[in-house]
Amino acid sequence: MSMHGAPLAPRSCLNRGTRSPTSDTEVNAMRAAAWHRHGVAAIPVDDVLDPWLRQAITNEANRRWGRRNGENHHGR
Repeated sequence: MSMHGAPLAPRSCLNRGTRSPTSDTEVNAMRAAAWHRHGVAAIPVDDVLDPWLRQAITNEANRRWGRRNGENHHGR
């Protein structure tokens, strides 16, 4: 509770604990907006069913940004 006339507490997107986690619906809406506004396709690699295409996407992402932490190397 704040006193009358007192300044409001600072608001920040970095304020942890005050916002619920992003839902799958919200994440999909952000992916759609990225595609429509910027031509960026954000597709989870595990959602790509074709093994050849999934590996090609993984290879390109690794080339651009490096391997992910905890990435499964399939014995390599």
